[in-house]
Order: sequence, then C-alpha cells, then structure tokens
Amino acid sequence: MIDHWTRRQFLTRAAGSAASMALLNVNERALANGVKAPGLQGRFLTHVSVVRVNQIEVTPTRSIGEDEAPDNRPAHIRSRREAFARGCPKGRMTWAISWLALIDTREEYKEARRLLASYHDKYGDEITFIPGGYFAPMFDTREHNRETIHKALRMVSEMVGGGYRPECLVAGYLDAENQRFLDADEGIHVCQGQIWSQHAIDNGDGDGGICYPYYPSREHYLKPAQGAADFIDCVCLDGWTCDFLAARRDGFQGGFNSRMGVGPIETVGNLGRDVGRREMMDTAAMHFDRGHALNGFGFVTGIWEVSIGHDEDLAWWLQTVQERWPDTQVMSEGAFGLEWRKHTTDNSQLDYRFDAKGTGAPGSEKELEIEWFMNREFRLGLLKNWTTGAPPLAIDFTRYDLPAHEPQTMEREWSLMNVLNQKGTRPQDKPIRLGQLAAEDQRRIFARYPELKKLA
Repeated sequence: MIDHWTRRQFLTRAAGSAASMALLNVNERALANGVKAPGLQGRFLTHVSVVRVNQIEVTPTRSIGEDEAPDNRPAHIRSRREAFARGCPKGRMTWAISWLALIDTREEYKEARRLLASYHDKYGDEITFIPGGYFAPMFDTREHNRETIHKALRMVSEMVGGGYRPECLVAGYLDAENQRFLDADEGIHVCQGQIWSQHAIDNGDGDGGICYPYYPSREHYLKPAQGAADFIDCVCLDGWTCDFLAARRDGFQGGFNSRMGVGPIETVGNLGRDVGRREMMDTAAMHFDRGHALNGFGFVTGIWEVSIGHDEDLAWWLQTVQERWPDTQVMSEGAFGLEWRKHTTDNSQLDYRFDAKGTGAPGSEKELEIEWFMNREFRLGLLKNWTTGAPPLAIDFTRYDLPAHEPQTMEREWSLMNVLNQKGTRPQDKPIRLGQLAAEDQRRIFARYPELKKLA
C-alpha cells in the first residue's frame, strides 16, 4: 500500500500511432475539408503563482505543513514576476493569495500585497483568492468556506482598489455548491475547481473528471452538467497539466510520481534540469501538438507556489513554449475561462480527445500509448503497447449520466468513480477489452465513437 505522501515529502524521500491517426474527430475532418471547426480555437497557457504564509492553510484559523513566510518575502515575489516577464513579456498571469497572507500585519506582507496590486496596474495581472490551501472541501464545511470566500474576495478588491473584481477563483478543489455560489452570488464565472486525476498525493483525492473546461453539475463538481436542471454557469478548470501516462497511476505507485508534467517539483526538482525540462515540454506537446489537432485548441496550465522558487525554469519554459508554438496565448486564468465560456454555452458539444505516447521519463513508458475520450456522457481511457500491435485495454470508463453525490462530511476522498477507474484502487478496476464492458456501456460508447467497434 502506498502512503499518502506529499509532493514535497517525495522529493526528500526519493532519489501518434497509425491506428490512432485514423480516429479523426470533427475538428480534424473540418480542417481537412478547409472548414473552420466550431468552438474555441488556438493554444492557451495559464500560469498561477500562489502567495501564502503556511504551506497548507486549510481554514482561516488552522494550518498544517510548514511555515513558509521566509519564502514568500517581497524579493521572492519580485523574482517570480521578473521571471515571468523574461519568459513572456506580453503575457498576463494570475496571483492567488491565501487568507493569512491577506491579513498578516508584518511589513513584508503589507509590501507583498502592495506588489500584487501594482502588478495588476502595470501588467494587467489577475489577483484572486485561494481558499483552504487547495483543500477547502476536505477540511471545512460548505457554509464556512462560502463565508471565507466572500470575505476574502472583498479584501482582494480593497487591496487592488479601483473597483477591481477578480474574474476567477483559484481553489484547487471546490465543491459544486460553492461553484454555484460563485456564479449566483459573487458574479464569478470561472473557477480553478479541480485537480485532474490527483489521488493519494497531498491532502485530497479527486479523480474522475474532465481535464479541459466544462460546466459542473450541481450533483458533483467533477460531473459535467447534463442539462439546464443541474447546470452551474461557472467554468471549471484543471489546476495542473500532467503527463497522461504518469497520471494514470495512483499516487507514487511503483515509485513514480503521478503528478509529473509541467510542474517543477515533479520534473526539474525530481529529475534534474535537463530531463525535467524535457518532460515539461513533452507534456505541453501532448496538448499543443496532437491535442490541438484533435480538439481545435490546446490548454496547458500550472500552479507554482512562490515559495518553491524555480523562477529560471519558469522563464525558460515560457520562452521555449512560445518559440515552439508562436501562436500560444499566455493569459490569466479568468480571461481564459471567459474566452472558453464565450464560445461554449453548455456541455452538449463537449468532445475532447487526447492521444499521447509515453515520453520515456520515469513513469511515462515510451512503448505505451493512451487515448482519452471525454464528453458530457462519459470519459473513456484506452491504453496499449504501440510497439506490439496488441489491442488496447480500457483502463477507465466513467459515466456522467448516472447520479453522483459529493461527500457531506469532511474527508479526503472527493473522486467520482463508477464503472472503471484508471487508478486501479478498487477490485473492479482491472484493464479490460472494450468487448468485456457491459452491453449497455458498449452501446453508449459505440453510438458516439463507432470507429471503436473494431477494437472490441
């Protein structure tokens, strides 16, 4: 059994195929015919930096983890913004400030707040609040979190001044009721509200959702709204873009890091500069190359705490991304979510597809290939060894048409799992052929993706 290690603890303890090319979706067919596909188009990157006092401020009055005040000094904040500007001079970023950092009376935190306000004035950066140190629903009640968010958003507006109002909330995880509260009571229509595929790492579990934007259901924050009755008008965004091959693992299963992707802790910090930076770019390419071709747009995102440093890696990464994909738009979290919302009014047209081969980094086996199909009705993950020609196995089939229920008490498990889950934590989570799924499930899959019938 793998312990629920934190990412930081792990650092201290541990040292497209021919077949998939045939699976063209509507965007590729439209492009092949010279017709612009519907919906959002382009490549988009968002970066969030977190300013805090304690490593995990789970409630306004309770913290766990380390005191990080020395690592959030104004000099560190300036270094982060300067690194971002070196990497992307015209880009805009999002700053998420914690409760304690909002109220700390020390001169250094007063200066930190002035700095953030000046970055909005000078660069157009977005300044917003992060509740619960990423894990608000796991450690406090919905009502208390709602009160904290309301007060903190008012403090952010006062801090920035000029009638400022953030366009999003950065939350790590946020329950459906409080995402509805953002929409209905706060007038905020974007929330970084889920951490895609995270399980058995840090202080909360949340596998089962869609890694690209969607409108959440009132039943469960990971379930796409099925219609008007359960619709929440708040675009839910992922917090970390991860290597799809690594992300299928549970925690640190096999000694590998399931959160490996564009984040510096899991890449440069664990693998070294050269291998780590290559993994960051290879993960981005999963979305900006093949993903862009399949979906018409690509989305890469990450949240980097100021306290972890890696500013030179940020500057290098942003610059290298733009050199390789010059059309990449680097924008704030809220601006991206609202741009997607402008093009997408509900979940009826969601049809995200991803096709990624392993990068060769630890936990991302070079001989493996994973395909994801994500829509309003379900998500389906297929894994195969592309070097042998063996048929793919289904490693995940999560139905969104079934009733879903969030925890009503404070606990770490906030995943949405039903038929088959990629993490393999339950007895039924064994990879199987498509033809071994229940007949009803096969009908559902093949009705939407008839080309998959030949893989059954």
